[in-house]
This record gives sequence, structure tokens and C-alpha cells, in this order.
Amino acid sequence: MLYKAVALHLGRNASLCYTSSHNWPNLTIDVPGYGKVVVDVAYGGAFYAFLSAERLGLDVCSSKIRDLVDAASAVTEAVKAQFKVCHPLIEDMSFLYGTILTDGKDAFSDEPTSNICVFADAQVDRSPTGSGVTARIALQYHKGLIQLGQTRTFRSSTTGSLFTGKAVKEAKAGDYNAVIVEVSGESFYTGTSTFTLEEEDPLKYGFLLK
Repeated sequence: MLYKAVALHLGRNASLCYTSSHNWPNLTIDVPGYGKVVVDVAYGGAFYAFLSAERLGLDVCSSKIRDLVDAASAVTEAVKAQFKVCHPLIEDMSFLYGTILTDGKDAFSDEPTSNICVFADAQVDRSPTGSGVTARIALQYHKGLIQLGQTRTFRSSTTGSLFTGKAVKEAKAGDYNAVIVEVSGESFYTGTSTFTLEEEDPLKYGFLLK
């Protein structure tokens, strides 16, 4: 039997805005084909670079997806080449996962704010992105644009799907200021699957290739 999921609480995560000795939190990056742009780097389960699509001559809601992906990918590669990301507690997370282009509406509002997340190998998330929304809320909080307990709605500019999120508590991540963020969204069943284990199968417990 399948049960209807009305809302899915995606959990809480300690999030932070990354700083270098010269930038807080704005980083000036030279992006080939786009010139120098200012980005923010924040963590919410993964590190992302954030900037308004308008800074790249695009509109996150009306520009072609291909143009948004190309621009975001260029930013990701430029940040990786010019800036060292380092997580204060988890070394394995010390890498930039992607770039999130926004509509620039970061100040608190009851109206949804839109973004597109381009991550990994130029993949586009169908949702506003849980870790991305978490990092974006942390960024807004650290900039003084939202307060603890204020709920914002985030919309995927590609599919229109929505998440809500809020900063709930200040925290520390090593020597860095952080904030605990809570994110929620809807989830829907798309199918079921069955796995079978046969005793005669010599690889029934799996295998490892090195």
C-alpha cells in the first residue's frame, strides 16, 4: 500500500557562508566569456556559488535553459580555478558542487524567489535543491536579509516546484559562524521496485571493483 506524502520535512543542517581573508562573503571571479562577476559561496550540505542571473545578462525565469546551464557551468569552473573551498570540519566536503543562479530577490518577502541549480556534470535539479536552499537561507541570514524563524518560499525556475525554509538557530562550524536551517517540500511516488536474493547467486552480497 502506498501512502500519500503531503509534505516532506527534509531535515535540519548546519549551514555557513565561507569567507577568505579578503572577501566576506563576496568573491570577485573572472569568468571567461562573462567578465568579472561577484559571487557568494555558501554551504548547506554542499558548497555552491550564488549570483543573480542578471549579472550574467540572463533572466533565471525566461532565458533558455541551455544558456543558464552554460553560464552557471562557466562560473563553477572559474570559482574552482580561482578560489579554494575548505570545509572547517569535513574535509571530504571541501569542493564546489555547482552554481545556483537566482532572480536576485534575497530580501525577505512572502513572495517566492526563483533559482536554478546547475551541479556536478552540468546537471539541472528539478527542484529548488534542498542543500542549495539551505545554503541560500544561510547566506541571506548572514547578510541580515532575513531573521530567525522567517519562512521563505523557493521556486525552481525550470519546473515551478516549491520548497520552504527558514533559519531556526545560530550555531558554530569550527571557527565559523553558522546557522541551523530547516527545509521542507512535497514528495510524490513515481514507482516501486522489488529486489530478489537467490541463494545460488555467487554475487548475491554484491561485489567491489578497485
